[in-house]
Amino acid sequence: MTALLTRPRVDSAATARPGRRTAWAPTILLLLGAVYCLIPVLWVIMAATKSRDELFSTFTLVPGTGFWDNLAELTAYRDGVYWRWMVNSALYAGVGALLSAAVSAAGGYALAKYRFRGRGLIFTVILTGVLMPPITLAVPQYLLLAKAGLAGTYWSVLLPSVLSPYGIYLARVYAAAAVPDDVLEAARMDGAREVRLFTSVALPMMRPGLVTIFLFQFVAIWNNFLLPYIMLGDDQLFPVTVGLYSLLQQGAGIPAMYTLVITGALLSIIPLIALFLGLQRYWRVDLLTGAVKL
Repeated sequence: MTALLTRPRVDSAATARPGRRTAWAPTILLLLGAVYCLIPVLWVIMAATKSRDELFSTFTLVPGTGFWDNLAELTAYRDGVYWRWMVNSALYAGVGALLSAAVSAAGGYALAKYRFRGRGLIFTVILTGVLMPPITLAVPQYLLLAKAGLAGTYWSVLLPSVLSPYGIYLARVYAAAAVPDDVLEAARMDGAREVRLFTSVALPMMRPGLVTIFLFQFVAIWNNFLLPYIMLGDDQLFPVTVGLYSLLQQGAGIPAMYTLVITGALLSIIPLIALFLGLQRYWRVDLLTGAVKL
């Protein structure tokens, strides 16, 4: 008893110091990763501010004085075709991501909350689609849509982006975790039908997950190059990725076109940043917030 009473007290601050030292290692690694990812963005920002002469004669990370001239030239190029490409990208990505999120919500909810024959097989096929590289589907999709007479139209880019195996997988996982079976059973006992269960009970609970699916699909469609490159022949239907590529091809023998491509690349990432900043608040919502509100 005396030994226990006379045991020296351990300083809690001293025991916490080793943990604080080791916390610097992941922080430094994350900072290095952030710098590695942001250097190309910084290069684009600096290069977009330079005139044609400054682009090849000044230090890479030093800003220039020609941003507004580059922007004016880009806007004037072929009567503003660049902004048409931006509108096309917004159409493809916005409508495609919205429809994809709706289809993913319905499919994921059904796979998570209903028991039916072949459910496991369907989910296995969806997982196979997640693992399959999109490049392997581009040519078959072109042949199918060409046979249907849709190649070279807006639909040839929109339709393949509606069904997202990864989106359905995420919606299924999120619905299984965020939508309690007890809440659904209580709503059924109150007389709610299945459609109302999905629209009024499940969707509010799945909102953070659906926002994530929408954002992932929007970014994927906005950055997609191969599918519209194969599907479209009219440059008036090009998204910004294919449009900038065609502009770069034309500038291969004209170095003066490089400033237009770089400025267009900088402007093309602004909608993605704005969308991310505008939607990130939905990720702070707790999984069961929808159930509490009900």
